[in-house]
Amino acid sequence: MNKIRIAVLCSGGGTNFQAVMSAQEAGLIPSGEVVLVITDHADAYVLKRADRYGIKTAVFDRKEIPDRNVREKRILSVLQENQIGLVVFAGFMTILGVGFVSAYKGRIINVHPALIPSFCGKGYYGLHVHEAVLARGVKVTGATVHYVTEVCDGGPIIAQKAVEVKEDDTPESLQKRVMREAEWVILPQAVETVCRKLQGEKI
Repeated sequence: MNKIRIAVLCSGGGTNFQAVMSAQEAGLIPSGEVVLVITDHADAYVLKRADRYGIKTAVFDRKEIPDRNVREKRILSVLQENQIGLVVFAGFMTILGVGFVSAYKGRIINVHPALIPSFCGKGYYGLHVHEAVLARGVKVTGATVHYVTEVCDGGPIIAQKAVEVKEDDTPESLQKRVMREAEWVILPQAVETVCRKLQGEKI
């Protein structure tokens, strides 16, 4: 059975991309293969990571293409040109519109650094999530992988993993632990789960 062709969209360092690639190399994603990395920042470190693996990249810099709709259409065009079957948001900081989501309905997933429905939605991204967790005083946080819909962080949940919040945590230390103990674990697992599902739908 043909592997699902995967595109990873990332705005920064690409640690979640690295987690997916490490799992792929270890044979833990037999149903899919990452073939494309897209970023909206020309200086994103994920481009160097992708280059090490010989993976094709595409850059749609927010400064050079400030119009989100134009950027969105170009991203969509590249996805279609490369016959992408699954889109993985791995720290991608652009909220895409209804047209984009509908074009890949049921084939876009995102990793979020909290246990949805807590600490999610507009404004909850990156370090802001962990700052909010600590400010609220919750004892358990974690990460969620979910399908992307037109509602920000509102799509069906695929996987979640809890992480303990420690008394001496800073937003930075909590962010690192959530990535290491939750995001890097459940994202590759969810990628394989969804790829298997998509393969079944093709039969």
